[in-house]
Amino acid sequence: MTTIRTVAIIGAGQMGSGIAQAIATGGYSVALYDAVAERVPQAQAAIAASLARQVGRGLLDTAAADAAQSRITVASSLAEAGKADLVIEAAVEDEAVKKALLAELVPHLTPQTLLASNTSSISITRLASATDRPERFIGLHFMKPAPVMKLVEIIRGIATSAATYETAVAFAESLGKTTTHAEDFPAFIVNRILVPMINEAIYVLYEGVGNVASIDKALTLGANHPMGPLELADFMGLDVVLAIMNVLYDGLADSKYRPCPLLVKYVEAGWLGRKSGRGFYDYSGDAPVPTR
Repeated sequence: MTTIRTVAIIGAGQMGSGIAQAIATGGYSVALYDAVAERVPQAQAAIAASLARQVGRGLLDTAAADAAQSRITVASSLAEAGKADLVIEAAVEDEAVKKALLAELVPHLTPQTLLASNTSSISITRLASATDRPERFIGLHFMKPAPVMKLVEIIRGIATSAATYETAVAFAESLGKTTTHAEDFPAFIVNRILVPMINEAIYVLYEGVGNVASIDKALTLGANHPMGPLELADFMGLDVVLAIMNVLYDGLADSKYRPCPLLVKYVEAGWLGRKSGRGFYDYSGDAPVPTR
């Protein structure tokens, strides 16, 4: 089994920064890289704010938060990131983008480096085919927000070795996470179940069965969900929800996975949820306001 001491995260968006925080809090040295250089200081600021919130809630002490922050450094290039023992790709949920990034990364990896993708839906086997090490490639799907959520979904591609899988499980558990194994089918377990439910909630809105507030109230109070499906969609990002539905629809060829036209329309409008300031709720004021 490979010994993991250093980890590089490729992609400094919401998921990448959250994963970096979770791993640094777990005691590992983390290098954070993004092709758009200005995203990295933004990610560092978001991590600092998140750690401060955890201190404020009594989840971490100040010394632990400062230590975690100090373990996160900036990788200025893929060549620098590729020196890590484990490299986790956390780019946008687009197969072509991920494959191009992995192909660009491969020449900079050491022979021992393990590769992982945080994809929430795309085939690990296909992503691994863009690399020189499919046996050392695995899916490590952290849930959002990664510093808080306890689950890491682990997905083996067809060529992933037993040693790579065992190393991935041990690494995730060393972060205080619980792991679950999913086979390499579209959207794996969590999103195979969760995202079609969200899509159905959007259909309920689209068909006028209920408005945003009534749908979310019905599921939070009627099904004891901690967050309504439309609020959750905004939290995930409507572009991510649509991408996962498209993976399901294309990969399984079943009409029950057809993305709701209203979801498509919101994404086309740039109404992506919290990250854009507007989705099924408008986040411009002190409190979110339903948009329908």
